[in-house]
Amino acid sequence: MERKTKLGSVIEFTLKMLFLLVLIGADSSCKKDDDGNPPPPPPPTPDFFIRSVDLSFTPQIAAYNVTYYAGDTAKPILQLVKDKSINTIRVRLWYAPADGHSSLSEVLDFAKQIKLAGLKFWLDIHYSDTWCDPAHQSKPAAWSTLNLDQLKDSVFAYTKNVMTTLSQNNVTPDYVQIGNETNNGMLWPEGQIYSSSGTNWNNFIELVENGIAAVKEVSPSTATMIHYAQYQGADYYFGNLTTLTPDYDIIAISYYPPWHGKSIDSVQMMVSTLASQFGKPVVIAETAYPWTLGWNDWTNNVVGLPDQLIPDYPATPDGQAAYLSALISAVKSAAGTDNFGVSYWAADWVAYKGTTATDGSSWENQALFDFQYKALPALDSLGKK
Repeated sequence: MERKTKLGSVIEFTLKMLFLLVLIGADSSCKKDDDGNPPPPPPPTPDFFIRSVDLSFTPQIAAYNVTYYAGDTAKPILQLVKDKSINTIRVRLWYAPADGHSSLSEVLDFAKQIKLAGLKFWLDIHYSDTWCDPAHQSKPAAWSTLNLDQLKDSVFAYTKNVMTTLSQNNVTPDYVQIGNETNNGMLWPEGQIYSSSGTNWNNFIELVENGIAAVKEVSPSTATMIHYAQYQGADYYFGNLTTLTPDYDIIAISYYPPWHGKSIDSVQMMVSTLASQFGKPVVIAETAYPWTLGWNDWTNNVVGLPDQLIPDYPATPDGQAAYLSALISAVKSAAGTDNFGVSYWAADWVAYKGTTATDGSSWENQALFDFQYKALPALDSLGKK
């Protein structure tokens, strides 16, 4: 009988303590700071997966009154992709583009729409007036006579101005990519890694450091990315960036089957290697796949031959969707850190100038909309939870 009494006392005490802890937890969740504001929300869960589309053409296409559809229902493209559970929009930024597209003012206006739609904003800074890729990294014309030290200062000042402008307009990017497809550096020739005069990682690293520092000075919570435009050799490339101070946050690579090989398994292995070796999230910053080998304008398409395809994934709407599902599955199941993602490049780049345009889209057969601008099944694959 005495034993039962003691046991009952222990149970009663335990229940009281649990009740007290619940009260304390409830009280702390309602606490406010000295200014009367509620506490900030908890940080995002560590398993957040970036499901992104690059919609950099959207502001330009808007002038042509293109209407996108989900089934037979017309929808603004941002609402449409959000309804598909896309969570992030990637947008490129050029320094002083000749036609004004991808300028800071255009990106700012579009970023406001992105944030209003409740989507995350991924800014891709090219540090050029035009396209940057592994074979082209031209300096902005305004920087053409600058030496390396002046370029480093300019990268910092420009990046800080971009971030400040966006922040002051309440559209601070969630992610910032420091350079685009920087396999061989950026801001050539000063920031070129491999050249006739030899190999120089230091110049490139110093330029990148100034970009990262500027981002973090304005918005410490914004994640920075470095982008390598393939997966082969990515471990060597990022191995040369381990001295970056400040460091970057996310590894970004590309995978296009016509140029990078037809093995999704090999992509998965490299994602595992990168995540494990460097302890950082890995994102496929660019990918695409054709849903047809046909065309909808007179602009030559980049991909249009059967031998550019992976045999298991035909150039059909279902084949495109299956390819994207397979790639996402490979990335999600890769070993290493839990944070990964996939971004589809130029999802919006339909034949917006009409069916006879010779300067329209070279990508309409790889967009995520068909020739009637209806959403393709691949959008569901990308947004599937």
